[in-house]
Amino acid sequence: MNQSRPIIALYPGSFDPVTLGHEDIARRTLKVVDRVVVAVAHTSTHSKRPAFSVDERLDMLNEVFADEERVECASFEGLMVDFARSVGASVVVRGLRAVSDFEYEFQMAQMNRELHPGMEFIFLTPETHLSFLSASLVREVAALGGDVSSFVSPAIMRRLRDRYQRQRD
Repeated sequence: MNQSRPIIALYPGSFDPVTLGHEDIARRTLKVVDRVVVAVAHTSTHSKRPAFSVDERLDMLNEVFADEERVECASFEGLMVDFARSVGASVVVRGLRAVSDFEYEFQMAQMNRELHPGMEFIFLTPETHLSFLSASLVREVAALGGDVSSFVSPAIMRRLRDRYQRQRD
């Protein structure tokens, strides 16, 4: 993309678990940047009880993106903009599924721009067939024994089965 300095994007989130929607956003981001850092936040801006630990989510991300050398997976604590600086990211990418996502993401982008004026924010929408998908829905359906195989990669499906089968036994 840029011969003098690579453009690095940060794609932060909880990824609990990583869905095909997340994968879609990360891979499509590579069309406009040189490298993407997909980063699991230790603390969530939403009060949700995680299904997987940060380390488990990081393992899942590494497995899902093992085929893509331009994707790096990491975790971070504290302010997202501080982590972005530490990895050299000049762009933050976020996925928008619905109009309701926009208001929250817009407010977060504005606050983060105040904290780091040089940061750019890109919003991408997932492929149409993934536009309703959220990790929360995947967790809920999987916990109740439903089939979520069309919403997550096979590696993630195995982990979900293992996690929730143990809880039902």
